Amino acid sequence: MRKTRFLAGASIIAAGLLALTACNSGTPGAEGGSEGGSGDAPVYGAVASDVTIENSPTFDKIQSAGKIVVGVKEDQPGLGYLDPVTGERKGFDVDTARWIAASLGFDPADESKVEYKAIASANREQALINGDIDYYVGTYSITDKRKEQISFAGPYFLTGQGLLVAADDDTITGKDSLTAETTVCSVTGSTPIQRIREQTPAQVVEFDTYSQCVEKLKNGEVDAVTTDEAILLGYAAQDPDNLKIAGEPFSEERYGVGIAKGDTAFQEFVNTMFTDGGDTWQAIFEKNLGASGVSGEQPTVDPVS
Repeated sequence: MRKTRFLAGASIIAAGLLALTACNSGTPGAEGGSEGGSGDAPVYGAVASDVTIENSPTFDKIQSAGKIVVGVKEDQPGLGYLDPVTGERKGFDVDTARWIAASLGFDPADESKVEYKAIASANREQALINGDIDYYVGTYSITDKRKEQISFAGPYFLTGQGLLVAADDDTITGKDSLTAETTVCSVTGSTPIQRIREQTPAQVVEFDTYSQCVEKLKNGEVDAVTTDEAILLGYAAQDPDNLKIAGEPFSEERYGVGIAKGDTAFQEFVNTMFTDGGDTWQAIFEKNLGASGVSGEQPTVDPVS
């Protein structure tokens, strides 16, 4: 099985922070928009034509509407981020969502054909159940509990849970250093917050977004923020003078594309795209995360069940 391994040890943090900052700074070929730089072909490849998916309610809905509605995150640098200055969406997840749209025959560069909706972690399942979005790409960990309500394509990305702390904090060195006096912040409905509750004595504070948690950390109102290390590295890259990663990852998170429950035809379509599109996956990874001090290989998708 091919596997992504994210490393957040002290030996790579400095290089990782510098490189991720460059990824989000408008450097040609490094920004997280739809194209890799001026004059370059879109990183997600060509827009497909004459696409058909039989027996897929999701595809039928998309065809009837004449557009795709994608659920995303927009506060996660390097993965799913909406630049407040330029209004540009950037990141690995965003480009993966664009790749799916292009494979379905919809041009991601055409705002009338691909619409993005920011959905909080706690509301993702309901958004898919309600049909508010056609699929969701946004650090969405595949779990058995979530599979009771929705289906997943993938995984398309692997990472692990970590801790973000103040740069001058030497007391928190990993999960095992968390005590009953430690306050840890994460997002309501997320897998990381459940793990902290189950595996540590720490106090937990919840918000709708990780950016809110990061602000609380900077203000000294919480001691740590926990979520997937790939997300935390992006925040540390934005403010290395005040934030750092503490310790090593203590889980494996498998990101999948959230889709409507039981739409196996759509699931198979996306899985085939991932399986046959290794070069595209690698291009998306290199553009958004490859220079950040982490290495990655595309994971093998799960069998459709």
